[in-house]
Amino acid sequence: MAAIDKDILRLALPALGALIAEPIFLLSDTAMVGHLGAGALGSLAIASTILQTVLGLMIFLAYATTPRVARRMGAGDRPGAINAGFDGIWLALCTSVVLLAIGLPLLGPLIAAFDPGSEIAEGAHSYLAISWWGLPFMLVVIAATGLLRGLQDTRTPLVVAAVGCLANIGLNAIFIYGLDMGVAGSALGTVIAQAGMCSVYVLISIRAARRFHATFRPDWSGVLASAKTSGWLLVRNASLRAALIILVFLATAMGTTELAAIQVAQSLFFALALALDSLAIAGQALIGLQLGARNVDAVAAINRRLCLWGIVFGVVVGLFLLAGAGIIPRGFSSDPAVVALMTSLLPVLALSMPIAGYVFVLDGVLMGAEDAKYLALAQLVAVGGYAILLIPVVLYWPGALGLWAAFCIGFVGLRALTLGWRVRNRSWIARAVEKGTS
Repeated sequence: MAAIDKDILRLALPALGALIAEPIFLLSDTAMVGHLGAGALGSLAIASTILQTVLGLMIFLAYATTPRVARRMGAGDRPGAINAGFDGIWLALCTSVVLLAIGLPLLGPLIAAFDPGSEIAEGAHSYLAISWWGLPFMLVVIAATGLLRGLQDTRTPLVVAAVGCLANIGLNAIFIYGLDMGVAGSALGTVIAQAGMCSVYVLISIRAARRFHATFRPDWSGVLASAKTSGWLLVRNASLRAALIILVFLATAMGTTELAAIQVAQSLFFALALALDSLAIAGQALIGLQLGARNVDAVAAINRRLCLWGIVFGVVVGLFLLAGAGIIPRGFSSDPAVVALMTSLLPVLALSMPIAGYVFVLDGVLMGAEDAKYLALAQLVAVGGYAILLIPVVLYWPGALGLWAAFCIGFVGLRALTLGWRVRNRSWIARAVEKGTS
């Protein structure tokens, strides 16, 4: 077990740094925009929900790429592993072109669907109109990160993410406050930072291809194969984002204070959940590697250790939240009503963290096994259960606290049950080994 723990830490610790750095893009936006007032924070809540929905859907570009690359690494085919990574990068570029063509004309109607006030709608549109042009950079960063993780390298993404995060904070300060651009300045700073990160990843990936005599030119059959295997992950991601859209939609109807508090709470949730997801990243890479080598016992042992680590990590994060419940909200808003409501939401978030740690680890394990179909179906079941749960919550426990508890405890708990059922025995490992490299 010591060797497994060492491998987990070797991959998870740098991934933790990278995953913490990435949501700081959103957290820094939230903190800086939050001091412009509750209206600006409401604009960011709607705009970031739409943008993060798209990025959340597109995360399959990394999640599908990592195990495909790792399996080839486990089978001793490094050139093939790099080729599989470039399939994901080219798929990211093709997808971004489609999103630009379809999404730009729909920004106004998407914002209007939340039925915000005119001031909030205007701010949300200014943020999205700029951010949307950064999607090609963001998607290539996601896919290239998947390539490096599959190559068992989580340190390079850490360095790139950390530098990009610092650049984003500096640029946002200049554009939001120095140039008085408000919410639009936050979007511009993030796009420029993502463009820089994208350039670095492309250079690293091309150098790796040349070093190991792989090709970085598009292999359209490989790109198509990557797209096909990503289909179920897209369904899985869409289901998750549907749960978040329901959350924000109901919070919008409650009022600006409730919407602003939920925005901060869900920003913290994803920052902390992505930190817990560092173990899932290790799981994707290690499970894929051992499946490529057809080492069944190692796969089972890695799964057991990762689940234990996930729960313990979640407990530690939850205790941190409980200790800071009276202080943390003041870092994200100057509005007394928002701060007071946030103080009641944080303990609920803290209680959900051990469950979230278990859930995110199993996500990574099953993604490493390329069990995408089950992940998608399990997510659909969880979203359906969450929607049913919301009916009595809205009727008998109205308000942001009940809404937030239904998401953190209800939805995340349902995910824990469905994913835990899948790994109750070794049949999922047998199926993955039989599939071989794909």
